[in-house]
Amino acid sequence: MAMWDRIKDQAKGLQQQSQGARGPGGQRQAGQGAAGGSKEKLVGLLKSQLGSLKTELKSGAYRDASMAMCALVAAADGTVDPAERQHVETLILQNDVLQNFPPEQLRQRFNKHVDQLIFNVQQGRAEAMQEIAKAAKKPVEAKAVVQTGFVIAGADGYIAPAEAQVLREACVALGVSPQEFGL
Repeated sequence: MAMWDRIKDQAKGLQQQSQGARGPGGQRQAGQGAAGGSKEKLVGLLKSQLGSLKTELKSGAYRDASMAMCALVAAADGTVDPAERQHVETLILQNDVLQNFPPEQLRQRFNKHVDQLIFNVQQGRAEAMQEIAKAAKKPVEAKAVVQTGFVIAGADGYIAPAEAQVLREACVALGVSPQEFGL
């Protein structure tokens, strides 16, 4: 548990840095990019921490919940074009922790959720959240699912508001505090 406390403390520090970059009234200071460096640092930190758990994250529940999480992040803006689908699939297959699983299993599960989200977004979201919630039984896996989603969402250096909302909803489904991740 001490590792999660360190992650939480580091996330709070990065969140405070981000808020410190804002001027009066919460406005971002001139020269600060829309993405902000703190989210990039947080994503890097989460990716590193996730990598340190690689030997513990070998269950089917983690695999399935992570693929549902990745699909929800990809579809967060309401669409998933073929290029975005391919990009997220590449990120999944290159993820050190997800290399615990056969690539075809990852592809199949990710694409199943994306297809469901495209066909019927409400039903697809409900099914993906049910899959994610199954990882709540093990706190380490639950937090790792959120971390995986965070890494995928932040791969472009920016976490869009719709992606942050998906991550918050996943936290609720998993019984994890969104504040632990600066959400």
